[in-house]
Amino acid sequence: MSAFALIPGAGGAGWYWHLVGPLLEEAGHEALAIDLPADDESAGLAEYAAVVTEAIGARDDVILVAQSFGGFTAPLVAERVPVRELLFVNAMVPRPGESAGDWGGNVDAELERLAAAERGGYTTEFDLDVYFFHDVDPALVAAAGEHERDEADVAFETPCEFRAWPPVPIRAVAGREDRLFPPELQREVARERLGVELDLVPGGHLVALSRPRELAAYLLSSASSG
Repeated sequence: MSAFALIPGAGGAGWYWHLVGPLLEEAGHEALAIDLPADDESAGLAEYAAVVTEAIGARDDVILVAQSFGGFTAPLVAERVPVRELLFVNAMVPRPGESAGDWGGNVDAELERLAAAERGGYTTEFDLDVYFFHDVDPALVAAAGEHERDEADVAFETPCEFRAWPPVPIRAVAGREDRLFPPELQREVARERLGVELDLVPGGHLVALSRPRELAAYLLSSASSG
């Protein structure tokens, strides 16, 4: 049995994983959907990493999964606890010392978002329904509003201070229909920053809500290969 430590993106809601977690548990694994103190103005990346590390505890067969902004917490956790594998899901993958606030400009995320919108024929004006919820069931969209919190600026301003990626398998997966971080952007980031090729699954940026079975199957392929 593996333990999946599931790090959410901005807003810090472990609820984001509530459809994927039971599918991992049905397959005989443990799912740790972690809440982060996203609205705490005193909590930066180090505090986020401490929360995840505490949730992992003494477990030593951990697959660390990071969604979106959770990619900035993952390397800090991997330096604190032994992990078997790192999995990035539609993630912001940092370089050592980079802040999330600088990440978008460093990887030209806005240019890629606009180019993808022009190709796809949807608005370039940023809109939550267009860029986050376009493929999510309306009932889940309504529920998401009850769980998400505003992300405090401090976490985006904190440099991600890690030395290097751990010597474990690292994988990156994107939703084919991600409009916030288009697959073209994620592919380049995965190659340049992780040295891996990007995998694809159906779904948009919030793939754990829109296509939980497909994402769970992808995550379980890591557990079965261990």
